[in-house]
Amino acid sequence: MATGNQGKKLKVTLVKSVIGTKQSHRACVRGLGLRRLNDTVEVEDTSAVRGMINKVNYLLKCEG
Repeated sequence: MATGNQGKKLKVTLVKSVIGTKQSHRACVRGLGLRRLNDTVEVEDTSAVRGMINKVNYLLKCEG
């Protein structure tokens, strides 16, 4: 299972409020570990996390 991106981290910041968004999008934001506006977390760079980021990319700023 050598994927080439082992140990890599992504910095994800919530830049837009989840008020008025779909319930599944709110669940993705919470699943990423983001709680409030301008909250930043470092998450592992996996395909599951990438999918969650892609689903709610209009709410986030991603670095790394």
